[in-house]
Amino acid sequence: MGAPLVAGGLLALLAVLAGAFGAHGLRSLVSERGLEVFQTAVTYQMYHSIALVLVAVLSGLGLSRRLLCWASGFYLAGILLFSGSLYLLVLTDIRWIGPVTPLGGGCFMVGWALLVMSAIRRNK
Repeated sequence: MGAPLVAGGLLALLAVLAGAFGAHGLRSLVSERGLEVFQTAVTYQMYHSIALVLVAVLSGLGLSRRLLCWASGFYLAGILLFSGSLYLLVLTDIRWIGPVTPLGGGCFMVGWALLVMSAIRRNK
């Protein structure tokens, strides 16, 4: 499962770049609240980038590759929907994108549930 490893690494790199941009490039351009929202997007992107790397590692330990593949897809969708919508909200002030954020959060939760299921099935 090399794709989750590559995606996780690239998305973690982008999270570091986004974090630096938020800390240095946005400080004078957006409100304090905007910076908090941007940082939330960066934080969740990093957590779930690491989760993608974890999926790649766990796939070599005998866990269900099918469930791990689905989990990685939900992590990726969550990053795009959750973090992506928050980035857009802060950078463009497009308010209609806000309702997309909880969909991304739901994707994160499904991804973690699938990861747990893959561990439970391995232990049977």
